[in-house]
Amino acid sequence: MDRKDQRILDLLQADARLSTSEIAERVSLSVTACWKRIQRLTEEGYIRQQVCLLDSRKIGLGVTVFVSVRTSHHDLAWLRKFAAGVRDMPEVTEFYRMSGNTDYLIKVVVPDIAGFDRVYKKLIQVAELFDVSSSFAMEEIKYTTALPLDYA
Repeated sequence: MDRKDQRILDLLQADARLSTSEIAERVSLSVTACWKRIQRLTEEGYIRQQVCLLDSRKIGLGVTVFVSVRTSHHDLAWLRKFAAGVRDMPEVTEFYRMSGNTDYLIKVVVPDIAGFDRVYKKLIQVAELFDVSSSFAMEEIKYTTALPLDYA
């Protein structure tokens, strides 16, 4: 990956609706050369997918909750069951296995506290959990899906 590839990815992260000709002009490439680079970056897995980012508040999802889960089960069968159950919940937008005191961290987006209570009740039915702790976001200070490309 060279600087032109990085610039193409940077532009696409900011606005995936840009046309190939707009990107080509901004990175000083011909349209064909730019298109070939985008195709290669996609084939090589640098570009996983292109999506439309929605405003959660405008669609009635104004509450973000970070859920820390601890478990006393650390076997593969338990993990598979838990992961499958959590992945099936549309309110869960991010889900990580962690190091440290928290085993799993889950980001949930819901309309209100009652909506989170429904998610919580589903979560505790998925698998046996030792501890579930929830923190409600008071304010979104920074949100981005753009990755830093200086390390690529």
